[in-house]
Amino acid sequence: MVLRPDFALISRWIPQGARVLDLGCGDGELLSYLLTERNVSGYGLDIDEPHITACIRRGVNVIESDINEGLRDFADQSFDVVIMSHALQALTRPDEAVADMLRVGRQAIVTFPNFGHWRVRSAMFAGRMPLTPTLPDRWFDTPNIHLCTVSDFEVLCRERGWGIRDRHLLDRRHRQGRSIRLAPNLFAEIALYLLEADGKRRAP
Repeated sequence: MVLRPDFALISRWIPQGARVLDLGCGDGELLSYLLTERNVSGYGLDIDEPHITACIRRGVNVIESDINEGLRDFADQSFDVVIMSHALQALTRPDEAVADMLRVGRQAIVTFPNFGHWRVRSAMFAGRMPLTPTLPDRWFDTPNIHLCTVSDFEVLCRERGWGIRDRHLLDRRHRQGRSIRLAPNLFAEIALYLLEADGKRRAP
């Protein structure tokens, strides 16, 4: 199975046999792969009817639920890993969502487009809302309401005491080059974070 590059990176963080909750799971591609290749158990959450149908066809356990309404139906530490891929910026309170992820899961994986990328800054400098490969929607039809930068997210983690165990900062082709290592907030287009509730754990 050929997996989306960002999903392939996420899968490396998932232990064999883990119990996984995938928030905004889409058509179930990632969770289906993890079921087969990592022998995980768990659920996907999504609110879109076509996505739910696609999950069922893949054999993925899916629950129709809005992430904005929280994870109150799940007990503390009931999952090993909770995943939220490219949904953070579309939530009403992304900070509360991440806190809830770290309540119900021992670890959380969060990915989002970096609003600090130079293409975004160039568009803003020109007086326009950005249109980039990772932010392709126009200002009036975008689902994104809380865009953030890599620096913003790491400040939030530090303030809330969330530990960054690992991260991947990538360009739109899912590569990590020298420029990203030197100035991640300027050159990274996509950010992937593996978090723990213990703020003493930091990325290398």
